[in-house]
Amino acid sequence: MMQFTDSHCHLDFTEFSKNISELLLQCHAQNIHRIIVPSVNPEHWQRVLSLAKQTTHVNIACALGIHPWFLIPQNNLTTNNTDLDFHTQQLNQTLNQARSKNPNNIVAIGECGIDIFKAKKNTPNEQAFNENIKLQQDFFAMQLHIAKQNNLPVIVHHCQSHPLILSLLKQHKLNKAGVIHAFSGSYQQAIDYIDLGFKLGIGGTITYSRAKKTINAIKRLPLSSLLLETDAPAMPPFGQQGLINSPLNLTLVFQALVAIRNEPKEIIAEQIETNIQQLFFR
Repeated sequence: MMQFTDSHCHLDFTEFSKNISELLLQCHAQNIHRIIVPSVNPEHWQRVLSLAKQTTHVNIACALGIHPWFLIPQNNLTTNNTDLDFHTQQLNQTLNQARSKNPNNIVAIGECGIDIFKAKKNTPNEQAFNENIKLQQDFFAMQLHIAKQNNLPVIVHHCQSHPLILSLLKQHKLNKAGVIHAFSGSYQQAIDYIDLGFKLGIGGTITYSRAKKTINAIKRLPLSSLLLETDAPAMPPFGQQGLINSPLNLTLVFQALVAIRNEPKEIIAEQIETNIQQLFFR
């Protein structure tokens, strides 16, 4: 029997708060036996930790991190507390306390990274933009350092930021590397990450025919470099634009991947589960 892991799903978001028990039962019925829940800012850390403690039909693991959007001004307003030292101490403390109680619940640091696109939209001038990108780089580097200290992989958010991200990944040389979440780049960009030991999160992007560059890249990449993800409640697959995405749509992503690969679906499913096991659960 084929089993699946959603390697990136924001179950802690309010979109799922009312029906999460029913949703997890439905996931179990579709052989989605594991979900990894990355956090986006300190306010969410206890939420994801609480989810990982629950006993359900689906195994839930989590990651602790600070998403770059948390560092970008909204509507040209100032950001929340962006004191690097404070958040470094806060993340280390929360991570150490949680791992002392149950070391298996936290499987990564993230979601963290750099987002140039959103910074361009939300900063009023070039100076503010440059300052924000520097802030994002500093917070990303801090989380890479914590990941390396704790022998954890990272879950990396990117948007128009491959050169900056690659540079920092090369500097830090993580023991367990990690996953490039929602990969939507070219074949060469994929190889650059794979050469550093990273895997690529494959989600709803490949259900859109217009994503030719990414689809063509994924056709050629080694199966050992791919993970499945939904990014629910964001990034719904083709045909569900404007709707709340669900981890149940992992099966649609899998079907799209099968359609563009040459291997039998059973081999694809088995290898991707092996990839996830090796990255997060060993």
